[in-house]
Amino acid sequence: MFDPACSLENFSDLWSGRIDADEPAQLATRLHQVIAPLQDESPAGLAIVGFCSDEGVRRNKGRVGACQAPDLLRKALANMPWDPRRAAWDAGNVVCQAEQLESAHQALADRVQHCLAAGHFPLVLGGGHEVAYGSWLGLAQHCESRARAGQALPRIGIINFDAHFDLRLDTHGCSSGTPFYQIAQRCEQQGWDFRYCCLGVSELSNTSALFRRADELNVSYRRDSDMGLNQLDEARTQLERFMDDCDLLYLTIDLDVLPASIAPGVSAPAPRGLGLDVLEPLIESVRQTGKLTLADVAEYNPTFDIDNWTARVAARLLHCIVK
Repeated sequence: MFDPACSLENFSDLWSGRIDADEPAQLATRLHQVIAPLQDESPAGLAIVGFCSDEGVRRNKGRVGACQAPDLLRKALANMPWDPRRAAWDAGNVVCQAEQLESAHQALADRVQHCLAAGHFPLVLGGGHEVAYGSWLGLAQHCESRARAGQALPRIGIINFDAHFDLRLDTHGCSSGTPFYQIAQRCEQQGWDFRYCCLGVSELSNTSALFRRADELNVSYRRDSDMGLNQLDEARTQLERFMDDCDLLYLTIDLDVLPASIAPGVSAPAPRGLGLDVLEPLIESVRQTGKLTLADVAEYNPTFDIDNWTARVAARLLHCIVK
């Protein structure tokens, strides 16, 4: 059953915007005109879930503020053009209380699993990048549930656009720097292959130990210095080879993969980063596979944004995913 405890009290304030009354509705509808609170009986469609957390960023000694992001990202998405024949739902926010990241991960996982079981496409709005473990866990729980019902267990591929591997050891607890190591550990426990592709990695932001761990875990990765526009075809080929070996894809975007000039409102601004002219075609390649099952965006920090630049960029990338 869908738990309404995390549903939004200010729904109409968040989902409001322009109405082009003089245009044909089928050609001029925006997301805010279609989206409604998710219910148990809601037909399959887009399901937006907020993850209000920066506990992982705090533990990782980053700049906190990402817990405010989900509602502001909703506002940035409200005017997105939308086909009125497509259902769109808001599944509310999962809120991480102080020091309660582990339970918040499970709450997010349960919400994602519920959405997947009902046939929705979950789009999770973080939050720090600790969101990734909860998102993936929800997909894993869903696949395990279907396997118990007799279906084959799919090969899940993780695609992360990020300046960081986020493969730090979780010896002293999980954080925004540990989610993919946590996933690797969970895969090892379950006897699953760990399929992880990280594109946009910054040598400045990852130690040799993290590069070595990535190699030991057979991570497919590409440095930001090797992802200029003139190298787009090479990056796309690498990504497509990775995706060919997967049945389902989980896409996660850490906004600090973008240059600070484009995305200043993040925990760790990037001095180089990937341009939108590279990132958007790669997202399109992921979407065109038909394997994309779950996506999230992480690390938007409105405290450090400038005139909502980063929120608007995030909305643009989310539009690339769900259009």
